[in-house]
Amino acid sequence: MFGIRRFRPAGGQAVTAILFLVPALLVLVAFRLWPAALSVAGSFQHNGEWVGLDNYIFLFQSDTAVQSLIVTLIYNVIINPVQIAIAFALALLLVDKIVAPSVWRSLLLIPVGIPLAVSSVVWGIAFRPDDGAINAILMALGFPAQPWLTSPDQALLAIMILVSWVGVGYWAFFLTAGLKDIPSSLLEAARIDGATYWQALRYIVIPLMKRPLAFVLVANTVSNFLLFPPIRILTAGGPSGSTNLIMHEVFLNAFTYDDQGLASAEMVILIAVLLLVVSLQFRFLRDR
Repeated sequence: MFGIRRFRPAGGQAVTAILFLVPALLVLVAFRLWPAALSVAGSFQHNGEWVGLDNYIFLFQSDTAVQSLIVTLIYNVIINPVQIAIAFALALLLVDKIVAPSVWRSLLLIPVGIPLAVSSVVWGIAFRPDDGAINAILMALGFPAQPWLTSPDQALLAIMILVSWVGVGYWAFFLTAGLKDIPSSLLEAARIDGATYWQALRYIVIPLMKRPLAFVLVANTVSNFLLFPPIRILTAGGPSGSTNLIMHEVFLNAFTYDDQGLASAEMVILIAVLLLVVSLQFRFLRDR
């Protein structure tokens, strides 16, 4: 009244904010931070005894562990850009270049809705070298049958095909939302100025899609670094360690060899490598 404004005490607002945050913070601490702290502490132990850096030294001297890390890096260097490129192309088609886009969106959602374990079993049947559907198609087209999951040279490629079948459609939806947020007036102005489709894509669409692309790249990288079900179900890390991603190696150490300390150390290494890769991605994709 008469221009006098009432202010709520800042302390009361802080208490209210804390009360709303407490449940989420408790869940974060209980299911994320505390297990992470236990994992880091366990990486310096063996059978409950403190061994310092022995677990890490053993891992970096182990041919199997080093090969697992190398395979994981090779897998991610290939699959991440390939998946995002295909997802971005699909998003462009879904926005304005395809008939009945709602039908295609529904088809892209089908692999996403199927559990990854189920998809792995189905694709495992399709990849059979003797009576699999994929080799049947190849032979019908005049190509020789391929060994796929039974070959050290092709097993990782087969895993990439399976994972891309699930992931590409999922990431395409995020990129489609980003494309729809681009003001149509910018594209119309470019068209009036005589810009071709590819020029508009390079100088307008891609720069404005930097944030959605950064999110998809980071989320996809995390997902692929932590990939486990298809490896365990289809190849168990073989043949000859060609698909032994580091998450599968962690599983073996923890539950097959019952070496929790070694598994914790390997998990810490995985998270450290993942954080390094993600930080580099943020650095290269940040807005100028």
